[in-house]
Amino acid sequence: MTHRQILQAMSGLMAGLFVAILAGTVVANALPRIIADLGASQSSYTWVITAELLAMTATVPLWGKLSDLFNQKLLLQLSLSLFVVGSLLAGFSHGVELLIFSRVVQGIGAGGLTALVQVVMAAVIPPRRLGKYAGVFGAVFAVGTVAGPLVGGVMVDTSWLGWRWCFFIGVPFALLAIALLQRTLKLPTVRREAKIDFLGAFLIVAGVCALLIWVSLAGREFAWISWQTAAPTGGGVLLLIAAVVVEARVPEPIIPLGIFRNRTVTLTTVASLLVGVAMFGGTVFLSQYFQISLGKSPTVAGLMSLPMILGLLVSSTVAGQIITATGRWKVYLVAGSVIMTAGLALLSTIEADTHFGLLGVYMAVMGVGVGMLMQNLVLAAQNDVPATELGAATSVLSFFRSMGGTIGTSVLGAILAHRVAGEMAEGLADAGVPAAANGPGEGAVPDMATLPEPMRGIVEHAYGVATADLFLVATPVAALAVIAVLFIKEKPLKDTSGMERLTAESAESSGEPPRVR
Repeated sequence: MTHRQILQAMSGLMAGLFVAILAGTVVANALPRIIADLGASQSSYTWVITAELLAMTATVPLWGKLSDLFNQKLLLQLSLSLFVVGSLLAGFSHGVELLIFSRVVQGIGAGGLTALVQVVMAAVIPPRRLGKYAGVFGAVFAVGTVAGPLVGGVMVDTSWLGWRWCFFIGVPFALLAIALLQRTLKLPTVRREAKIDFLGAFLIVAGVCALLIWVSLAGREFAWISWQTAAPTGGGVLLLIAAVVVEARVPEPIIPLGIFRNRTVTLTTVASLLVGVAMFGGTVFLSQYFQISLGKSPTVAGLMSLPMILGLLVSSTVAGQIITATGRWKVYLVAGSVIMTAGLALLSTIEADTHFGLLGVYMAVMGVGVGMLMQNLVLAAQNDVPATELGAATSVLSFFRSMGGTIGTSVLGAILAHRVAGEMAEGLADAGVPAAANGPGEGAVPDMATLPEPMRGIVEHAYGVATADLFLVATPVAALAVIAVLFIKEKPLKDTSGMERLTAESAESSGEPPRVR
C-alpha cells in the first residue's frame, strides 16, 4: 500500500481509537463532581474507572479470536456501536450502579477497538515502516488524552451542560468513525474453523473479578487478614489456575499459552503488565489531586495534564521516525522504561503545595518515557511472530497491559482511600475537630466547595500525601519493567506487512509459490 492508501485506511482506525481514549479520559476531571453529585463513595470512584478497564481487559482476547472468524471492519463497527450504547446509558444515569454498568458496556466496545486497531495496522503496515506512523498514533493518543479531561472539565463547569454531556459528546465521534471505516477500510474476510473458548473466558473474568473485589473492599469493609479476604483471594486464584488448565487443553484458547515460548512475546508481555500497573494506576488519580489538593477547577485540572501529554507526543513521534530510518528499536525501549521510572520517582515527592512548574517537569519526564516505551513494546512483539500469530500476540499484550491498569487502579485506589482516611483522622485529631461532625462520611469523596476553611486544609494535605504515596508504590513496579526490557533481544525489523507475510507463509505451508497480485 502507498503512503496515501495507508493514511486513508488509518483515518477510520484513528477515529475509532480517539473514541476509545475519549471514553477513558473524559470522566477523569468530571468524576469528583459526578461522584459527589450521586452521593457515592471513594470505592465507587475507583470502580467507575475499574469497570471499564476490567470489561476491556476481559474482552480483548475474545475480540482477537472473533477477528479470525468474521470481517475485522464489521467487528470494529460493532465495538463502536457498543460504545454508543454505553455512552447513552452513562449520560442518563441517575445512580452510581447504572453508571458503573454503562462503563462496562463502554469497556466491551473499547476492548474491540484496543485489539483490532493494532491488529489491522500490523496487517497493512510493515514493522519497518510502522514507526513512521507511530507519530499519527501518538498524535491521536495525545489529542484524545488532552481533549478528554479538558472537555470533561468544561462540561462540568458549564451550568447549562453538566457532567452528563461528558458521555454524550463521544457519540457523534463514534458515529463518524463507523462511517469512515465503512468508506476507507478495505480488508479481505479471512474465515477459518475455530471455536471460541467460552469456558476459559469465563474463568479468566471470574478469577480477576474475585481478586479485584477483594482489593476494593479490603481494609474498609473487612480486615486485610480475615476470612472475607481468604474467600475471594482463594477463589480467584483457583479460578485462574483452572483457566490455565483449560487454556492448555482446548484447541482454540482465548490466550494461547504456546505463544509464550517466544522470548520476545514473554518479555514484552511482562513489561506491558508492569507498565499498566505503574502508569495507569499512578496517573488515574492525578486529576483528583489537582482538584482536591491544589483546589483547581475541572477545566484547569484538564489543562494541567498537558506537560505529560506533550512529552508523550514528542517522544513517540521522534522515536518512531528514528526507528523507521535506522531500524534500531531496543535503545528506545530501555531509555523509555528508565525515564518513566524516574518520572514516577519524581512524582512521589509531590505535596499539597507543590509548585505547578515543578509538577509539570515531573509529568513531562514521565510522558517522555511512556511515549518511547508503550507502542514500541507492541512493535517488538509483532515483528518477532509469524503472521498467523499477529492477532494473538497483539491481543495478549493489550490484555496484560489492560490487566495491569485494572490491578493498578484497584490496588492503588484502595491504598489511596486507606491513606486519606488515616491522614484525615490524624489531622482532625490534631485540630481537635470531631471527625463525624465536619468531615465527609467515611470513604466518601469530599465536595471541597462545601467544606469550611480549616477542614479544607486537612483534606488537601491528606490527598497530597496519599497521592505521593501512590507514585512511591508505582516506582519499583516500573523498575521491574526496566529489567524485563533489558533482556529483550533486538532483531531486524521486517519489511513486509502482515498480509504479505500471511500470503507467503500460507504458500510455503501448502508447497505452492506465493501469488503476487
